[in-house]
Order: sequence, then C-alpha cells, then structure tokens
Amino acid sequence: MHPNPVLSPHGPLTLEQAIRAAANAFEKAELNYGHGTDNALDEASWLLLHVLELPVDQAPDYAQSVAESQRLQCNQMIHRRINERVPVAYLTGTAWFAGHEFLCDERALVPRSPLAEFINLDFFGLFQSAGSVLATPPQRILDLCTGGGCIGISCALAQTDAQVVCSDLSPDALALAQANVEKHALQDRVRVLQSDLFENVEGRFDLIVSNPPYVDDEDIASMPEEFHQEPMLGLAAGNDGLDLVRVIMKDAPKHLSPRGWLVVEVGNSQQAMEKAYPNLELIWLEFSQGGHGIFAVPAKSLLASH
Repeated sequence: MHPNPVLSPHGPLTLEQAIRAAANAFEKAELNYGHGTDNALDEASWLLLHVLELPVDQAPDYAQSVAESQRLQCNQMIHRRINERVPVAYLTGTAWFAGHEFLCDERALVPRSPLAEFINLDFFGLFQSAGSVLATPPQRILDLCTGGGCIGISCALAQTDAQVVCSDLSPDALALAQANVEKHALQDRVRVLQSDLFENVEGRFDLIVSNPPYVDDEDIASMPEEFHQEPMLGLAAGNDGLDLVRVIMKDAPKHLSPRGWLVVEVGNSQQAMEKAYPNLELIWLEFSQGGHGIFAVPAKSLLASH
C-alpha cells in the first residue's frame, strides 16, 4: 500500500466518498484535464468506475460500498494519475469518442477532438444541400492521420453504407486502429493503411477528414506534463503548427471527388491558417459542445485556388 493512500484501506466507504476523495486529491495535485474530461470530479469518476468494473457511460449507485479488497488497485491508479501524470485513458486502456468506446494506449493520442460532434450531427449538413449534387451522404471517406482510428471508425458507424480508409504514418498507431476496427466489427468497410499523408492513398473521396499534428513549437514547449505522455509524432508540427497541413492542402484536390469536402482540425493554429491562406474561403465550424479551430472547404474551392 502507498504510504499515503487517498482511499482509506479500512472501514466503510461509499462510491461517492471514494470519487470525492480522489477528486480532492486531483485538485490538490493541480492536474491537467485535457484528455476527455475538463474537471477533477469527472476524471475521478471515470478512473474509479473503470477500476471497479462499473459502466462509465451510466449513472452508478453512488451509495454502494467500495470493498476493502478493491481499494488497493484504486489507490495505485490514483497515485499513478497524480505522480506520473498519466492520462486516465491510458490508465484504463479505453476512451470514449462520439458515443463509442475505443481501445486507447500510448501508441496514439487520446481521442478528444470536437469532430465527434461534427460526425454525430450528420457532418453538419455539408452533404444535405437541397437541390444540389451534395444531397447524398459521403460514400468514400478518408481519415488522414487517423491515430487509433476513432474518427474514421465513428464516421463508418454514423454513415453505415460508407467505405472508410484510416491512414497514418505510424505502424504502432495503425495496429491500435486495426484493433479498434475489429472491436467494432467493421473489417468489411474500414481499411487501415500505412501512408505518409497521401503518399499511398489511392482514389477519390467525398469526405477527407483529418486531425493532423498541428501544435506549434511555442505550445509544445508549454504543454502540461500529461501531453508529454502522448506520442510527439501526433502533436508537433513546426514553427506555426502547419507543417503537415500545408501538404494536405496541396495534395487534397487530387483525392477529392467533385462534390467532396476537406475538413481539417488545426486548433490553436487557426490564426496561422487564416494568415497562410488569405484568399481561400475557409468555413470555420462552430461547436455547441466546445472546441474550435476546425475548417471545412469544398473541393471546388480548393481546385480554384491551385
């Protein structure tokens, strides 16, 4: 047992008391909550519900007792979260994105993109313009820089007759993505592809969606310790955060169908993006559930700019 257990090893202890004790410890430790939650209470709930093998997507019975036999593992996980700054998703091996559970570990970034809302709300109507050729949903979708596959897989789950390609440079990330494809039994519609951006990508797509590395050098230097637990390959993108985005913008027109859309997350590099492409009409998506820095641009506008 750790010399200073957060949860008392003996005596009565309810789930509510355990969660509050863990949350208090997290607040004192001044943790960062940028990996799926935004506060200590939700972080503590997620961690302890997982350890106690309770569903994390349903309201539990907070009055239930936490057995003494379970508290050692709870305390071990709490102390790892505090002392090692490991994101909860890596401690539990799972993360939630767009309402679906995914396997998650250090081979890829923790899923947290606002694109979940875009996917769940029918791609914000980009493919529903009445009376135009855009009135049919995307049939071929490319998730560029897929990491663990959550964006592409969620697209496939939302658009049940679409074929999806999930591509990434990292073999480790792709192994995790393949495991997630199999977890959701999508082997017939989702293909995992190793590619340096568009290098090995073939054919054209109605939707290319990408959450590429976009963190600039300044933000990398000031990131909380939790982010340094993630693969830097998935974060760092040079002086202005647009190293990979410039390549995507250049090559995307060759891989978009005439009715296609390119949707890219650039986060805090939004200002740099607007400065780099002043003559391109970028549609900056708005999210009711929080998030910013994601643009959409139709194939015809990209073609006109080249």
